Amino acid sequence: MSSSQTVWIARHGNRLDFVNPDWFNTAKRRYDPPLSDDGMIQAQQLGQRLKAENISHIFASPFLRTIQTANEIAEILDLSIKLEAGLAEWHNADWMSEHPQTHPPDYLEEKYPRIDWNYCSRIVPQYPETETTMIERTGAIAQQLIAEFSDNILLVGHGASVLGATWGLVPGNPSINAALCCLVKLVRDSNNWQLELNGDTSHLTVTESQIRLV
Repeated sequence: MSSSQTVWIARHGNRLDFVNPDWFNTAKRRYDPPLSDDGMIQAQQLGQRLKAENISHIFASPFLRTIQTANEIAEILDLSIKLEAGLAEWHNADWMSEHPQTHPPDYLEEKYPRIDWNYCSRIVPQYPETETTMIERTGAIAQQLIAEFSDNILLVGHGASVLGATWGLVPGNPSINAALCCLVKLVRDSNNWQLELNGDTSHLTVTESQIRLV
């Protein structure tokens, strides 16, 4: 394990059902919305922000909005995308009436050829999850990934997983600004992790006025 490593944690861009709430009523996979048009722009701006940061691996939640966000970044960084279910959305029964159905591999393989299908998720969430279980799950995947991958890595997740992954590495459960397409930057010096950016959105031309975790 390297004594120096940077972990970047990002939330996905704006989602279509935030812009058009009626989308949910007719969607085939209503818990797996795509990015909105402005969310795609946010993802591209995030990729431009990260292009000089020497990131070696991109891990993304298997939900479409996180895959699309990661794909825009991967195109700019010329990297593959590893789908990691440990970074998935909080499987909250108050948000979802059933286990969330995500888009199938054949669709994703066609649309997003940068996905590395040789990678298998290290942690798979169960439905339903309590908040405590979600925090433990997302913290555990951050710990496991830094143990396996010693280079600089990027985790692309959701508001909940940005929080949990950060808490998994930084002691004291700091308050995290988990805005859309935000960046958290964690730097390890020896065995200690320092929070150097907390939900930074300075790379975005448009940001949300009120943060929603779902």
